[in-house]
Amino acid sequence: MREPDLKTTTEQRPPAIHTGVRDGNGRPASTHEATVVEKKKPSASGARLAFIAISIMALIGVMFAVGYLPRLRRVRALDQAVSDLKTSVPEVNVVQVKITPPHSDLLLPGNITPITEAIINARADGYLKSRYVDFGDRVKAGQLLAEIEAPELDQQVSQARAAVEQGQSNLSRAQHLLAQSDANLHLAEVTVQRWKTLVDRGVVSKQEYDQQNANYEAQRASMESGRSDVRVAEDSIRGSQHNLERLINLQSYKKIVAPFSGIITARNVDIGALISSTGTTPIFRIAQIDVLRIMVDVPQQNAPFIKVGEPARVSLLEFPGRKFVGKVSRTANALEANTRTLPTEVQVPNPDSVLLPNMFAQVNLVSAQVLPSILIPGDALIVRPSGTLVAVIENGNRVHLQPIEVGRDYGAELEVRSGLSAGQYVIVNPSDDAREGAEVNPIQAKPTQPRKR
Repeated sequence: MREPDLKTTTEQRPPAIHTGVRDGNGRPASTHEATVVEKKKPSASGARLAFIAISIMALIGVMFAVGYLPRLRRVRALDQAVSDLKTSVPEVNVVQVKITPPHSDLLLPGNITPITEAIINARADGYLKSRYVDFGDRVKAGQLLAEIEAPELDQQVSQARAAVEQGQSNLSRAQHLLAQSDANLHLAEVTVQRWKTLVDRGVVSKQEYDQQNANYEAQRASMESGRSDVRVAEDSIRGSQHNLERLINLQSYKKIVAPFSGIITARNVDIGALISSTGTTPIFRIAQIDVLRIMVDVPQQNAPFIKVGEPARVSLLEFPGRKFVGKVSRTANALEANTRTLPTEVQVPNPDSVLLPNMFAQVNLVSAQVLPSILIPGDALIVRPSGTLVAVIENGNRVHLQPIEVGRDYGAELEVRSGLSAGQYVIVNPSDDAREGAEVNPIQAKPTQPRKR
């Protein structure tokens, strides 16, 4: 190999020129070295710019992948769902029309009331002197409940007794006068007879005889007047005695007694209260709860089958699982004009007094015969200006809007009088898809619990 020409090389290399640039050891660098240093600076800046550009592009890519692509997938899925919905058959919930059995229990609401209840008012005016019972106490018939202090009534009784005594005195005086008049009449009658004999013999004049006869007539009139006075006095005594008896009876009402055995359910006054016989403020209310009555209103369609003596079961929410057995005691034998229902009374024994008056109860009339009827869910009814309809599923799963006549409303169920037959399927909660002739996909809905009627 040929050796390089060192001279030529040396001549071609430019002389070293100190540019003021220091090397790594702090010595001045030559012009060539400075040039090399100057060429290295633009290369580092370009790398940084390239790194920043790549980072920005990567960030944009990540944002595109995170935001746009999921949105694009959702839009495509929505478009696919809309396309499937347009081409698919809508699903609807259907139930089968059912018919009730000819014999069923009749469940009716009722209010419990005492078999006997009375409001005790005062018949005497005065002030409440004593009170021996309070509400909630059990009492027996004839038991003393309270006493009234009535000084005015006592004074009236004293006056009535005095009036009776005065009447008896007047009667005694009238009887004495009557006896005197009777004696005078007897004397006048004897005198007239004697004077008549003397006139016939011509001993005395006719005028003297007429005077004696007039005296006799006067005595007889006085006798009749005396008898009238006696009758008036007797009538006055009887009136005074009746008034006295009335006041004595009123005086007996100062003691308030229980009319029958039962429980005091209300006490409205206390000792010292003003008592009035007008009855504006009842003193007590008493109820007999050994046997309770429940009034129920039987619908017209069941009324012909309710018989006196039939059993009845009574249930209350306060006693879950417990049944109280009673029976139908009487019916009104006539329907109420406004409600078309038969008022019926059910009596229930209550020996342990767990049932209280004015409780709300459910009365189940056992074996109450009813006429068979068709029932549909209440949510299946469609109300249009043209009338009431239901959406019926026919052959080929096609919808037919069938007009019906609705009977009684049982809440969750409706009675259909005409338009449907047992075994048909109707749509529950029909939507706009339930159009006449529309094809649907029927799905059997969960049956509702049957309602006792």
